[in-house]
Amino acid sequence: MDWHRDLPSWPLHEQSRRVPHPPHHWHVQEMGSGPLALLLHGAGASTHSWRDLIPALAQSHRVIALDLPGQGFSRAGARRRLGLPGMTDDIAALCAAQDWRPALILGHSAGGALALSLATRLTTPEGAPPDIACVNAALGRFEGVAGWLFPVLAKLLALNPFTATLFTLGSDKAARARRLIEGTGSTLTQEGLALYARLIGDRAHVDATLQMMAQWEIDPLLETLPEIPNRCLLLTGARDLAVPPETSERAAARLPLARAQTLDGLGHLAHEEDPSRVLSVLRDPHAWR
Repeated sequence: MDWHRDLPSWPLHEQSRRVPHPPHHWHVQEMGSGPLALLLHGAGASTHSWRDLIPALAQSHRVIALDLPGQGFSRAGARRRLGLPGMTDDIAALCAAQDWRPALILGHSAGGALALSLATRLTTPEGAPPDIACVNAALGRFEGVAGWLFPVLAKLLALNPFTATLFTLGSDKAARARRLIEGTGSTLTQEGLALYARLIGDRAHVDATLQMMAQWEIDPLLETLPEIPNRCLLLTGARDLAVPPETSERAAARLPLARAQTLDGLGHLAHEEDPSRVLSVLRDPHAWR
């Protein structure tokens, strides 16, 4: 996405700034004051996915949302660091350099996995572990044939320099975005679909997303779940077709201080479909017990 061309019409662009920190150039949106909440979007998305949740959460928190490396308006400086370990290290380093000490890390899908991966790397100003909240966290292993076929396909696509270009060609980006979103079990407004259509039409964004998929490996994180001491809340959409609710339920059972809660009627993009409902659960102290 082009900073000068695309940012002026992007949600909450008034809150945007660039933060250069090796190896990447980050796009960050910041709003509000109070305890810090760090927001991490899922693969193929951007800060726009929090567009309705950020202003409401900013009434009680200092909210910082960032674009993952190479996605949205962030520029990736190292293509080999777009997997879970590399991004975990780079986000932790960014937080240390900026003195960001979150009380809450909120992640969606792959961003939920990142949030859990960061759980023991970041602390509050008091030195306590931050609370971790995930929306449809991508914490499952691929099973059966998909266990070997999908990673191989992702790597082949990512290695082909023409894949991202071919994916962004054509004039049916709006229809393609609608099919992708409906395939997750979610229903978005025309505005939401148009934003995703713009993202899937951007070659650099698509390339970074493919690189992230090709490098993704969740097993090491799953093995460490019993060692994560943070309070965790795993929210799932009952209609999620991308990450079944059972994935979060299994993860919550292995985390020492975790609760899983299903949101009826919502899909994979639950935080975009009904941000007020998601925020209401996050603010409910009983949901964390």
